Amino acid sequence: MDELAIYESLLFVAGEEGLTLKEMAKLTNSTTDHVIVSLDQLMNEYNLRSSSALTIIETASKYKLVTKEQYSSIVSGYAQSPLTQKLSKALLETLAIIAYKQPITRMEIEEIRGVQLSTALQKLKLRDLIKEVGRLEAPGKPVLYGTTDYFMDYFGLNHLNELPELTIDEEIEETSLFFESFEQSVD
Repeated sequence: MDELAIYESLLFVAGEEGLTLKEMAKLTNSTTDHVIVSLDQLMNEYNLRSSSALTIIETASKYKLVTKEQYSSIVSGYAQSPLTQKLSKALLETLAIIAYKQPITRMEIEEIRGVQLSTALQKLKLRDLIKEVGRLEAPGKPVLYGTTDYFMDYFGLNHLNELPELTIDEEIEETSLFFESFEQSVD
């Protein structure tokens, strides 16, 4: 059997879930180093063949067989569904808070955003971007939310530390505006 075809078939069957290096090594009775070399060879073959629409990516520490970026508009036309539509600004804000502050409760998110958001949380859960990751040891044991592997996939991240760093400039600007408003109201 062709070794590269074995990895290709494993990634194809794994689909959106993908496989970790350890999983592929175990399934093929080889080392993770050998798997990396094989995946690199397979990726090079895909990239060299202009007739191939496939490539391999790594997200959330899993390898996945995907279509090349230049075919995204064609594929997205086929895959059009409510789950693939763009996120609204409110959903993105809520998702950003969860991504940066996780694990976090609904009340903590509402304090930051200043609005109730049970609907937003439901929509993000339906899209598999967030999940319940536990319960806070406090009265009522509120649910703690965190991001999913699909979130990592959706934004092309391998680790949460790849999220863009928050700049303090925005906080300073908001604080300055607050003080300017306060000073004007006192005058």
